[in-house]
Amino acid sequence: QVQLVESGGGLVQAGGSLRLSCAASGGTFSSYGMGWFRQAPGKERESVAAISWSGGGITYYADFVKGRFAISRDNAKNTVYLQMNSLKPEDTAVYYCAAARKSYGGRTAGGYDYWGQGTQVTVSS
Repeated sequence: QVQLVESGGGLVQAGGSLRLSCAASGGTFSSYGMGWFRQAPGKERESVAAISWSGGGITYYADFVKGRFAISRDNAKNTVYLQMNSLKPEDTAVYYCAAARKSYGGRTAGGYDYWGQGTQVTVSS
């Protein structure tokens, strides 16, 4: 069973930066497609970014984070990252890490098999 643990969330002012980390255990991390999702209060969970197993062959970003967020992975550390810059109040949400038992999970939640518990990101104006 794969376990995912997110960290790095917190409170930041608008325009600031945060780096989320997701540490994986219990599986073959390098073979999994990874993704980041978020869910704001009263809203549905939405895809933020995704990366293929090869660590760069395929990446995806939601339009609302393009140019501000960057997803990366370190297979030696079984960790995927989400660097978030130029944060806006509307980025406030719980951010979830997800793993797919295939090379690329895509942009929908249904493409992923394992989920972390989430980390809160709050951006103040």
